[in-house]
Amino acid sequence: MNRNQVVRSFRDLATGVLDQNLPVITLFSGGLDSTYLLYRLRRFGHRDIHAISVDVGGDETPEEKQRIADRLGIELHIVDARETFAREFVLPAIAAQAVYLNTHPISSSLSRPLMARIAVEMAQGMGASAVLHTANQSQNTLRRLNGAIDLLGFPGRYGSPYELDPVDRAQKIEELKHAGLDEMADRIVSGDSNLWCREFESGILEDPEDHATPEHLYRWSLAGNSAPEGLMDIRFHEGIPVAVNGTHLPLTGLIRDMNLRVGAFGIGRYSGLEHLTGGEKVLEIREMPAACLLLRTYRHLETAILDAETIREKMHMEQLWVREAVEGRWFGSLRAACQSFIDNCSARITGSVQWRMTAGSAQTTAIVADHPLYLRDREAWEKDNVAEISWGSDKPMQGHTAR
Repeated sequence: MNRNQVVRSFRDLATGVLDQNLPVITLFSGGLDSTYLLYRLRRFGHRDIHAISVDVGGDETPEEKQRIADRLGIELHIVDARETFAREFVLPAIAAQAVYLNTHPISSSLSRPLMARIAVEMAQGMGASAVLHTANQSQNTLRRLNGAIDLLGFPGRYGSPYELDPVDRAQKIEELKHAGLDEMADRIVSGDSNLWCREFESGILEDPEDHATPEHLYRWSLAGNSAPEGLMDIRFHEGIPVAVNGTHLPLTGLIRDMNLRVGAFGIGRYSGLEHLTGGEKVLEIREMPAACLLLRTYRHLETAILDAETIREKMHMEQLWVREAVEGRWFGSLRAACQSFIDNCSARITGSVQWRMTAGSAQTTAIVADHPLYLRDREAWEKDNVAEISWGSDKPMQGHTAR
């Protein structure tokens, strides 16, 4: 990474490191930090500002984002990337059993490289001088976006002005209020959402030693949405989840459907600590019902189909894969090498798992693989195996004559 290319503070922007005659690209979520960055760029005199909102199935509506852009006089570009996100990022994560240190499935590590790629492609098409985002030092997104943009070879400047120049939350809210955006005062946590995960951090969830999560933050697994007990059958074909209870769905629709179905049983909530670049840990709360059951289903089918040694090696590869994704090296060669091994295994994963769903629990009732290694009748297998061994012991040894 060329540190001379990296924007790290609002002072960098104020001192004119960006050419004001060229467009500036910013990644825009509609949240407090990304809105405040647009506001500051306007104050610094930039006129050709493009806010890129990559739709990966998050909570914010296009109408909310458009209102902010219109109020600040910014050109907003909304890119529907839900299908690409599901196919190119979530699907590999399912096959890789992408769980961070056995605590929670990874999520923003999957969306950030896609956002970076789209922003870089648009910046190059527009001849933009910079790609900016709003991650700070206490957010892992900082190294993931910077790492992805760097590996993609963007020749301009990139980075976050919050890295070395944090702005107090109250100050951002007050300044935006004066700019006519007083709704920002309602944000009590930092949120990140996509079709795979809803994640909360900071604000009232700052302290790992005291982090009772308000129930109203959840959407997929609300306590009042309890469903009656029943069976849920999930089918995979060549590593791809294709059907729930016999109904075939496209990947995005299947994930969306399972988030509500599985979440109705109170399944799929996670809390965990993730490390920052210097080794410090920060708390993150997640809601991921579909991920919870899809990952478990895939692992059951793997154990039914792949031999034990292949599974052992794959489990080692999985944590390498997760490490590269988490550290912002999605476009690096090591993750690609791991992906080749994982894809080879994934092509063989065809079958279904049936789950008995009860409040807070999912238990298997059937594991059915198209080409299984499992036994369905141990006693019959033992008899056949003993007979084969006995028959084999009566054979003459090679090179000797039976007497």
